[in-house]
This record gives sequence, C-alpha cells and structure tokens, in this order.
Amino acid sequence: MAKSMYLLWGSGSCPCWRVMITLEEKKLQGYKQKLLSFEKEEHKSKEVLEINPRGQLPSFKHGDDIINESTGACLYLENQFKSQGNKLIPDSPAEQALMYQRMMEGLTLYEKLNLVAFYDFYAPEGERHDSALKRNKDNLVTELQLWERYLENVAAGRYLAGGFSLADVVVFPSLAYAFRYGLSAGRYPKLAKYYSLLKDRPSIKATWPPKWFQIEQRSESLKDI
Repeated sequence: MAKSMYLLWGSGSCPCWRVMITLEEKKLQGYKQKLLSFEKEEHKSKEVLEINPRGQLPSFKHGDDIINESTGACLYLENQFKSQGNKLIPDSPAEQALMYQRMMEGLTLYEKLNLVAFYDFYAPEGERHDSALKRNKDNLVTELQLWERYLENVAAGRYLAGGFSLADVVVFPSLAYAFRYGLSAGRYPKLAKYYSLLKDRPSIKATWPPKWFQIEQRSESLKDI
C-alpha cells in the first residue's frame, strides 16, 4: 500500500515532519518520496504545482487521492489505516476530545513561533517594526506558558492527550524547532521534559530533519523568549 504513496517534502519543515512521523507510526515505510530544496525554490516547481497549486510542502498523493495540508494528511492516514501500526486517535471520548483540541491548538503554536523566529521573512524590510516584533514575542511567551500548563503532569506514556497521539505528531515538531532556535529549557521545563521524552521515539528519530535551515542570525532567535 505504501508504494502507491508519493511525498514531496522539505527538510526542516514542521508540516512535512508531521506527515513523515505519521507514516512511520502507521508502518507505511517504503513510500515514494522526494526531498526538495526551499532555498532553490523547488517547492514552486511544476512537479509540485501539479499536485499542490499553492506551491507548498508537503505535497502528498495516495493513488489518485491528494491531500496536502499536513494535519489533514495525518488524519487521513490514521483513518485509512486504523488497524495498521500504532493507534493515533484514542478510543476514550474524553481523550479523543482532548487530542483534537491540542492538535488544533498546535497549529496556533506553530504560527506564533514562526512570527518570531522568521519575522524578517514574513515582514518585508520596509514594514518591519520593533513594536510589532515585541508584540509577536509577547504573544509567543503567553502561548508557551499555556503549553507549560498543559504539560504540567507530563511523564513517559502520558503526553498531550494520554498516550502518544496525533496531538503529539502535530505539536512535537514545532517544539523541536523551538529548542533548536534557542528556546530556554530553564524557562520552560515542562516543554523541555516533553521534548526529551519524545525525541528518541523511533518514528521521530527515523524522520529527524537531515538539514535544518542554516540561517545563522536566526539560530538563537528564540533564546530571549
């Protein structure tokens, strides 16, 4: 079944990483894949645009079915292959509700991280303002403090919604990139513990980005958050 899948992805992309973790968890290794370069704008190539008219990665195809939005792709894979690999949506209504809640909130976390770590990318040079960056940083601090509370009781086997689930698939890549960009483990000990508990999980280790973006001035862009 995996041989009928095709993934176009970019290294260091959290959305791409989510899909790759899910594929590993569902024991769907052996899918066709192609690593593209953001720096060379290969995500705007004809090959990508034929699958994804937005020119974004990941671009994912399963047979004739196309689903490019990473969260949607993760849900699709879990629902199509429920009995294969690891179960990523809990049976308990309470845990399931919590999983969906944290999963969707994880998209907000990712957005707020990007607005600080990649502020210069999102804001054209003539539209950059210290006050805007400060506002983005303040919003990110508030967001991270919220996740600290969510993870108050984090422990092995007890993550965002009980056992490992799609909530963790969505959120972990964002936190991994946050710590790579200098987020303080001392200021956010629960987030750091969560990161440490999951970073060696087989599906995560197998898909760890081979090359994070090498942009020196941003390598510690979150150290003061």
